[in-house]
Amino acid sequence: MAQAGTIAPAKAGGFGATERKDRWWVGPLATGLGFGAFIVYSTFRAFYNGQYELGMGAMTGPESLKNHSYMISPFYSPLIPLGFLPRALAWVSPALLILWAPAGFRVTCYYYRKAYYRAFFLDPVACTVGEPSSYCGFRRGHDYKGETRLLIFQNLHRYFLYLALLFLVFLAYDVGLACRWPGGFGVSVGSLVMAANVTLLTLYCTSCHSFRHVVGGRRDRFSSTGSGRVAYRLWTIATALNKHHMLWAWLSLFSVGFTDFYIWLVASGTITDIKLI
Repeated sequence: MAQAGTIAPAKAGGFGATERKDRWWVGPLATGLGFGAFIVYSTFRAFYNGQYELGMGAMTGPESLKNHSYMISPFYSPLIPLGFLPRALAWVSPALLILWAPAGFRVTCYYYRKAYYRAFFLDPVACTVGEPSSYCGFRRGHDYKGETRLLIFQNLHRYFLYLALLFLVFLAYDVGLACRWPGGFGVSVGSLVMAANVTLLTLYCTSCHSFRHVVGGRRDRFSSTGSGRVAYRLWTIATALNKHHMLWAWLSLFSVGFTDFYIWLVASGTITDIKLI
């Protein structure tokens, strides 16, 4: 009888030891570069603390764009004025009061935990690939109790989900403001970019394992009542979206960064936001 091929576990030999013949290192490397680039960019933009809003009602935008619809970077929304701070703390960016919530949601995300554990902590770097015996001075082995001690905060993921859903409301409201021009309703490239960002973030949040549990996972069975049918419908949608959770995670990460970058370019006068309608 024919038997399926197997891959033998890594033999003794330390980090990277494996009998795998494929390019197992491509995934962790790409994850590390992509996630690392976003962390560097978002940190820079948070401390840059400028050119993150423009248009009608903007407190910091350029005067030349006062007749533009209001647009604000997702890194700074909802905008919390910090005029009450003393001059010694003038460097504090409003983004620092915002980014901790979506960052917490992504850091505790089940998919991202697998991704950055492999890319940044090499734990494990890949299936059937040898791990380092220690990392940054910490011993590795069977005595590991990371997620029950040091990383117990990962259990907060569901609560970060609630915050993320609240932030979706703020970002959707920002899209509405981006479509309100002095002459009435209008659509520009910027408003479409913001709308696409909210859409991808919504797909990421509603494909989350915790969201799937909230809408239907707590039930032993779905009743035939109206609420039961609604719960079952939401659960099936979340289940379908969950199959592509990794895709929504990366697309939404890119869209958040690109939306901020686009608004930065418009606010700085580097490009012009084209009004389509």
